[in-house]
Amino acid sequence: MSGIEWESQRVFLAVLRSGSLSGAARLLNIAQSTARRRLESLESALGISLFTRTSTGLTPTDSARQLIHHVESMDIAAQAFNRMASSETDVSHGTVRVTSSDLLGVEVLPRLLHEFRHDYPGLNLQLSINDQMEDLARQESDIAVRLVRPSEAGIVVRRTGVLRVGIYASAECLKRYGEPKSLAALRKAPLIGPDRRSADLRRLVEAGLCGADQRFAIATDNHLAQLAAIRAGLGFGLCPATVASPYSLIQVLPDDFGFEVDVWLAMHSDLRRIKRISRAFEALGNALHKELAG
Repeated sequence: MSGIEWESQRVFLAVLRSGSLSGAARLLNIAQSTARRRLESLESALGISLFTRTSTGLTPTDSARQLIHHVESMDIAAQAFNRMASSETDVSHGTVRVTSSDLLGVEVLPRLLHEFRHDYPGLNLQLSINDQMEDLARQESDIAVRLVRPSEAGIVVRRTGVLRVGIYASAECLKRYGEPKSLAALRKAPLIGPDRRSADLRRLVEAGLCGADQRFAIATDNHLAQLAAIRAGLGFGLCPATVASPYSLIQVLPDDFGFEVDVWLAMHSDLRRIKRISRAFEALGNALHKELAG
């Protein structure tokens, strides 16, 4: 057991992700025969079978499923090690991994990274776009854009500004349903809101938009799907001003409803000495500040 090599475990993880030896070989850029040999070596060292062959490919055994979390954690640690080890004085090469929520990661970050990407074309930018916060303390990502102030130990944070959130609709929606003259009228109009995410509904209730029993014409917990529904003219919904502007969405009842959400940039303090990451942190922070101030 003590002699098990990481390369064999990488093949195991690649087969899990691709479902076949050929897929694993492509992911790792190795020969399929090499992938098979390493997987067989791992099974021999462990004394168990990791996969069974089915009509759809290789299916993990119960024993393999118990190892998935551990090998994924090792992969995260290996990636963090590689990013740390490649901390050359030359800022123009290496990898910077940025994580963000789906709405900001898709609708805001790409245009903010444009200038930085132009200045450092040799850098590999990895964008992890999801609403599950990656662990900065474990260095699952180098830089995080968050809407809640990070509280992990050893984390450097910068408040870059606020998202100004209001109720928006498309011109088509306003033409079809008319412009509500009050919050009471808005509650009777087709609203777009959360489905099962209680935290989002609680925010709407606390902000005074609706009651806890509000029925939404379009209900989805995915913020990108909510934006798509607003753009399609399906109803009225929450949207940050910086996201609404490029789509010419129109704010409704701006004097009656709206709130602000702080936007934070964070990274582990150990990464400050890696120039490419600290430079990306500074550039992204400045770009976010300029975007949110506008």
